[in-house]
Amino acid sequence: MYIPNIELQSKAVIRKFQEKEVLHLLGYLREFSPFYREWFVQHGIQPSTVKSLKDLWLIPPVTKEHLQERNWDFLCVDKSKIAEYTTTSGTLGKPVIIPLTQKDLDRLTYNEYISFCCADGTENDIFQLMLTLDRQFMAGMAYYNGIRKLGAGILRVGPGVPSLQWENIDRIQPTTIVAVPSFIVKLIAHAKEHNIDINASSVKKAVCIGENIRNADFSLNVLGTKITEQWDIKLYSTYASTEMQTAFTECSAGVGGHHHPELLYIELLDDNNQPVAPGEDGEVTITTLGVEAMPLLRYKTGDICRYYEEPCSCGRHTMRLSPVIGRRKQMIKYKGTTLYPPALFDLLNDMEEIREFVVEVFSNEIGTDEILLHLWPVSESEDTDRRVKSYLQAKLRVIPQVHYISQGEIMKMQMPEGARKPVKFMDNRKPMV
Repeated sequence: MYIPNIELQSKAVIRKFQEKEVLHLLGYLREFSPFYREWFVQHGIQPSTVKSLKDLWLIPPVTKEHLQERNWDFLCVDKSKIAEYTTTSGTLGKPVIIPLTQKDLDRLTYNEYISFCCADGTENDIFQLMLTLDRQFMAGMAYYNGIRKLGAGILRVGPGVPSLQWENIDRIQPTTIVAVPSFIVKLIAHAKEHNIDINASSVKKAVCIGENIRNADFSLNVLGTKITEQWDIKLYSTYASTEMQTAFTECSAGVGGHHHPELLYIELLDDNNQPVAPGEDGEVTITTLGVEAMPLLRYKTGDICRYYEEPCSCGRHTMRLSPVIGRRKQMIKYKGTTLYPPALFDLLNDMEEIREFVVEVFSNEIGTDEILLHLWPVSESEDTDRRVKSYLQAKLRVIPQVHYISQGEIMKMQMPEGARKPVKFMDNRKPMV
């Protein structure tokens, strides 16, 4: 199925392989997918219409709304072949069910195996997983199986509880942690409070999931800087989604997540579904390769990224993706300024006065966006409020509404029942009519 080390092959070899796989997928969807069979008829797509990757633009992209509304019509196999049911997190609306066959599980394992290899993982490493492996979370299962294929050791500690994480680090001496970056900051804070010398620990690498650690130019952002200024540790950024069943993981060069061309065909499109140039903002649009149960063709993820095509110093010739700049549906238009939540997160992470936060966006009485910042401050005082608002004024030129709350209240907001990762953004805007 796969060309060994295809990422090291020439662009011509990669493109030829992808073209063959995409054309095979078209035939597979036409035969087995109720949704795509109808989609092709609706848009006049005949078998002879698409002969190469250049013709793929003839097929209109599919959106998350299609997948949410007609979830089971995307299924290409009998339910008796499904080995595992996973779901999306539901960040952008109703969670989507993504079922996997045994073949899909094997593909997912391979994906994480080569991803951890990309992040300099070896069979000599011990990985401490600081994340959930239940709640239909595809990523947790993928990390576990990928590390098993790598032949490395695993500690399944789960999310949260810094004291338990440090106890296991001390006793078992893992070399690598897999964690949400903001939780790594909490690990550092706990270590400081309890006189733990983090730089004397066995941990030398962190595979960062769920949050950006870099700016769009690949420099470390506030979170990445907060970690590395205190902990002499190598950070590897990742980007993935349940729908694509594939990950983009950095190598040691730290200049973007590497594309796995045997698993995914990728396009970055503008508002008119036209391809953007390297270095320009575009919506990540994916075509899954080798997926059996619920493959997707020209699926718009809603994530805005940039891509780069120059060969990497690691020897790979594949496309590299920037950190997620924002999600199209989460774009905020606030008093003449266009913002994405990650930019607000950076500002709030950089404030010494704030321990934790949740950003809420809602519609005001005239239908425009309003921002309410729920903040757990280091101390609640007039001086803290003055410094917080002065900082926001300087950085944003406008001051959003601020609501100071307790640790217990912020924890309830960040980890509602059933949550798999901390909620930092709440979109309570009224749907546009």
